[in-house]
Amino acid sequence: MRPERLLSSQEICHGRAVNLRVDHVEKPGGRRTTREIVEHSDCVAVVAIDDQDNVLLVRQFRHPVGKFLLEIPAGGIEPGEDPVDCARRELQEEIGYLPQKIDDLGGFYTIPGYGTEYLHCYLASNLVLSRLVAEDTDDIELVRVPRAQIPQLIASGEICDAKSIAALLTFNLLQREKYS
Repeated sequence: MRPERLLSSQEICHGRAVNLRVDHVEKPGGRRTTREIVEHSDCVAVVAIDDQDNVLLVRQFRHPVGKFLLEIPAGGIEPGEDPVDCARRELQEEIGYLPQKIDDLGGFYTIPGYGTEYLHCYLASNLVLSRLVAEDTDDIELVRVPRAQIPQLIASGEICDAKSIAALLTFNLLQREKYS
């Protein structure tokens, strides 16, 4: 199996959060086609657990889908920023806690068919109050949910974004294996 060969690339839009480019490629069989690519920086998503075994979620309005979503805290990695440091910063900005312990839950490409973003997932625990002020976090509501209720919230569709579902199910699977 061979990869596609890049023939040319053209930036279509340079935005604040994403860029859009069109790549002209040649497939292994010789056919030429185009690929529309959304460029986005890598991000982190964090399953935060408090001392009472609650998962700390955020409820916020998501304009692209036109509704409030219940999600795990997440955000973009700044240029030169370590993903773990980003996870700490995002928790302080979004939920007002600094984790004393962070464990790696793995990661994944969020939209590999047309996007470049890679999402690093972490488990944060031993949380200490520590608020960092950020410009886009005023309208975020902190929601504490007992860990045992998470599968039901996913099954009912109340938690319906891919990053939250993937990270929470990974966390639940690893916890089950740890205590089996």
